[in-house]
Amino acid sequence: MSAPLRSRPAAPPGPADAPLVFPRILTVGVIGAGRVGAVVGAALAAAGHRVVAASGASGAAKARMALLLPQTPNRSATAVARAATDLLIVAVPDDALAGVVAGLARTGALRPGQVVAHTSGAHGLGILAPAAAVGARPLALHPAMTFTGTPDDLSRLAGISYGVTAPAELRPFAARLVADLGGVPEWVAEDDRPLYHAALAHGANHLVTLVNEAADRLRDAGVDRPEKVLAPLLRAALENALRLGDDALTGPVSRGDAGTVRRHLERLAATAPESVTPYLALARRTADRAIAAGRLRPADAESLLDVLSGNHREVAA
Repeated sequence: MSAPLRSRPAAPPGPADAPLVFPRILTVGVIGAGRVGAVVGAALAAAGHRVVAASGASGAAKARMALLLPQTPNRSATAVARAATDLLIVAVPDDALAGVVAGLARTGALRPGQVVAHTSGAHGLGILAPAAAVGARPLALHPAMTFTGTPDDLSRLAGISYGVTAPAELRPFAARLVADLGGVPEWVAEDDRPLYHAALAHGANHLVTLVNEAADRLRDAGVDRPEKVLAPLLRAALENALRLGDDALTGPVSRGDAGTVRRHLERLAATAPESVTPYLALARRTADRAIAAGRLRPADAESLLDVLSGNHREVAA
């Protein structure tokens, strides 16, 4: 009789098979104590995690650390990466991110199993390839919020969305991390990161420009406190837009009032010619959306579109 077959010992699980286990209290480091990094670091500390080091070279960064991370030592980026055994937050400008990550990987500051998360909205996991190549776990974690770098930001984090791109095995960790920050994850595919970020920049950054343009033109019209005039109007417009979509459109473009729009352009050309081009671009897009939503009949839009498409050049001249 042949000897009974012995079961072969199971091979140790590889990185893809091993369950990811992280301590409840994470040891965290933050590279880049800018407006986002300092606030995210402070929020993680408030959630009970150990923020053991951060980096910030400018006077403004040092002031933010003193205000938001007073117990956290200011170290070099390499030292922060080595100290952050569980989670490294890299909160540097988009164009600097690739160089910072590559430099950390090249100097051996990163370790296998360490989560390296960046806060850029524009980038996904690809830019963290040098970190992944040395065994670190990549994570894109973008808070969809505007930051001032002050304690006021902490109260605004509750309930905000985070644009998250993560490998499948890291999703539970990412969801837990966002929950610790008081937020909600929005899972964004790698290829969709630029579109995701363009939408946020278009909505938030350009809104600031638009509001300040409106305030400047009110000052030109003799209004001493434009913010007092704009605040209730713009708050209502924003709330209505978020609630009703294109049904919130009002004003001369949505009504097809070509004469009113022409007079706008005439006065803008005389007073603030730099505002004519952005006014036209937004008015054209508003007309397109109003027509598509059925708010403006194409027949009623003909005179308006004529003003927006070419006659403004004679006005500006």
